[in-house]
Amino acid sequence: MTLKNVKSSLNKISKSLADVQDNREFLLKNTREIIILCSRSIISVHKGDYKTARKNLAQADVLLKKYRKKATSDLRRYLITSQQEYVEAAGLLAVAEGKEIPSFEKLKVMEESYVLGLLDCVGELKRMIFDKIRTGDIDKALKIFDIMENLYLYLYPFSMYDKVVKEARRKIDVDRILVEDVRGAITEEKRRSELIKALNKLKK
Repeated sequence: MTLKNVKSSLNKISKSLADVQDNREFLLKNTREIIILCSRSIISVHKGDYKTARKNLAQADVLLKKYRKKATSDLRRYLITSQQEYVEAAGLLAVAEGKEIPSFEKLKVMEESYVLGLLDCVGELKRMIFDKIRTGDIDKALKIFDIMENLYLYLYPFSMYDKVVKEARRKIDVDRILVEDVRGAITEEKRRSELIKALNKLKK
């Protein structure tokens, strides 16, 4: 009896696991840069600086494509958060520019990341709507709210996949509250605008 085959097998496995571990550490460290770029893109969108938003998003896309090569089947989960942030930023920018939100195939992200990213995007749309209300652009606020509400309705059924799409149900519950908050704010603003118009007519 000899352990020659065992030793040879373990050496190969050790090398394979070492490579996996190195790639894992690399992804954990470097995907933070993608998250930062996406956050900057979102901030730029809210400031109305779409050029900078697109630039940051493009840089994040380049890094995602680069790191995707290191994410083998066992390591794909380490890209979920960064891809999620990318989807959120891309979705927000698309709405701000009046474009279609890209598909997950177009963005080249995992299905889970796409769903979670869109769920997070609902919260950013609330912020955008409130900004429009503050500047008196109620028509634009209504258009964005229509997108926000429909996006929530499209995503609502995914609560049943909470076991495979982590935190989906919690995020959907949060989004429901956000949608209702915005609905209330818009209703109040419309009533206020109508009252002001009525008062102005009386003054004439």
